[in-house]
Order: sequence, then C-alpha cells, then structure tokens
Amino acid sequence: ALNQPLSPFALAAISLLDPDASALATPSVPTNSAESHELRSPEPESSEPGANLRTSGSTTTAGTGHYALDVVSVIEATLDDPRAILSQQEFRARGEAVAAMKRDGLEYDERMALLEEITHPKPLAELLAQSFAVFASSQPWVLDFELSPKSVVRDMYERAMSFGEFVSFYQLARSEGLVLRYLSDAYRAVRQTVPAEAHTDDLLDLIEWLGELVRQVDSSLVDEWSALIDPAADPEAPVVPPAPPSVLTNRRAFTVLVRNELFRRVQLAALQDDDALAELDPGVDWSAAMDRYYDEHDEILTGGPARSPQLCVIDTTDADTWRVEQIIDDPAGDHDWRIRAEVDLAASVEEGTAVVRVTEVVRL
Repeated sequence: ALNQPLSPFALAAISLLDPDASALATPSVPTNSAESHELRSPEPESSEPGANLRTSGSTTTAGTGHYALDVVSVIEATLDDPRAILSQQEFRARGEAVAAMKRDGLEYDERMALLEEITHPKPLAELLAQSFAVFASSQPWVLDFELSPKSVVRDMYERAMSFGEFVSFYQLARSEGLVLRYLSDAYRAVRQTVPAEAHTDDLLDLIEWLGELVRQVDSSLVDEWSALIDPAADPEAPVVPPAPPSVLTNRRAFTVLVRNELFRRVQLAALQDDDALAELDPGVDWSAAMDRYYDEHDEILTGGPARSPQLCVIDTTDADTWRVEQIIDDPAGDHDWRIRAEVDLAASVEEGTAVVRVTEVVRL
C-alpha cells in the first residue's frame, strides 16, 4: 500500500529513471523547455495516474545515472522534512563553502551573496519540479501537498556512514530520535512504494542496508511496523519489543555494511585525511601508504564505479572471520592498490554493526 500522499507521484516519477543507467552516465535532464515538453508530453487518452510523465514509445530517461540512489531521492522528496537535520546539513555546507571562498580570496560581500544560494542537498530538484508540474496537470489534487527534495538517506549512504557517524558529523546528538524516525519512515516508504519490477540488485542492497541500520539502532521501530501488518495471533498479548536479531541474520545487509566500512576508508584516503584513517585503523601506517600511492597517481576516484561490488572482494569461507580486499579505483585503471581487512563476526554480533579491521594497504 502507498503510505504517503505523494506516493502516486513517486511511483510515476520512478518510471523516468533507467534501471540500467551506468554510474558514469550523464544526467539526461532536458536543457530547454521544448525537450522537457517532449520528454513528458501529456497523454490525455490515458487514465493511468502519471502516464503523462512518459512519452509514448520513448526510451528517454532522466536522473544522475545512479539509479538506486535516484529512486531513494524520489522517495525522500515525498517525506516530511526533518528540519533539524536539514538545518545542520545547510550549516555545514555553508561553513565548508566559506572556508573554500576564503582560500580563493573572495571578499566578504561576495561571500555573503554566494552563501544565500547554498542550502541543504536537493538531488534531482529540477527534474522533480518539472515532473511534478506535469503530473499535477492531470492530477491537480497533488497541489495540496508540497514536494520537498532532500538527501538524508542518500547522504548517509554516499558518505558510507553509520548512524552514529552521521549523527556526530552533523552534530545531531540531541535529535537522534528524529533521525531514527526519519530513516524508519524512509525505509517503510521505499519498501511500500517501489514496485518489484523497478528493483535492481543495487537498490535491494540499499533497502536491506537501510532496514538493518534502523533495526539495529532501535529494533522496536521496524518490528512494531511489521507487527501492525502481520499482528500476533493473540491480540491481547502485550507488545514487548524484542531484542534486535543478530546483525549476521540478514547476510545481504551485513555485506553492504562491510562494503560501506571499506569504502569509508577509500573516501578518507581520497581526502588525504590521515588523522581520520589513523583513528579508524591505528595499527596501519596510512600516511606512508598514501604517500606511496600519490607518488604514482594524482587522485583516488570515489564515483559510482569505485563503489562497485566488483571492487570489494569478500572471502566468507572462514566461520569466524571474513577477509576483504577493497580495490582502489585509480585514474589509470591499474587497480593494483588494495586495502586488505578482516571482519570479526563475533564482535560484529556484539556491536550490531560490521566490525572491520584493516590489516594492510598494499600495491600488487
């Protein structure tokens, strides 16, 4: 069942996205009004809500090229704004922008003018606004509701952060409940809104990761929702939130947690943040390893291909310890630099998340 007022619009908007889009694809948002009209020309003869978002016989699609993340962005745009989170995202974005503008030597008045344009991240804002206007032309009732592009789930996933890291990064300790409730709402919305035919492996990975993240932080939210749609046999029985299941129970979600931990290291290495890397892995000489890497390459790539599961090889043959090799995506495409790590399964069960220890950073 669709659980948000704008879920019918989200369902129609998802059809604009290409499930086969490469992470390197250029977003196919129209560049002029004529193209926009052609891409989403109305079909008055169709009674299907949202049919006017699709051109008959057209295979043109839109988005950033990151299909799974774009689907999440469509869903997030239909959810209520978690204002405390968005405020902190904007505050941090403006702080980073001010620092960059000072380094570039911009004068105060110019900095202040540019800051007015900086807000919290709004993925697909232009595409969603155009599509919403066209959808409303045949479904005017949607104008009673506000579409609000934002990036909370997407931001957390792109940064490969855990719940605690996200809360700390945006200084949201006093709003942990709000963050958790929003993530739970997003999980429920994406599960109920996205049809099975729109699922891809990457999207299913993301959905499973989100559900497990919420469940491990506070299992009562997801389990309470599950109980509502599948009530216990005894309606008089008291509802007692059970302890969260082992983080290893959902193998797919746990695998995503492991990949995220490794990709977090890749991102920090790309930023050359030796201090953060040393804090994560005090037994590894990250500084020396990165010096050797940057003697050969100018940068570490962190785009869609860099995050591909094909570049994160996981050996699960040992019952107690998984061994992982994260291949660094270098500009030359040599793929000869590796981050090797071990996953302590017993500790992961205890902590409710993937406990990863990097053992070495090597060049083959």
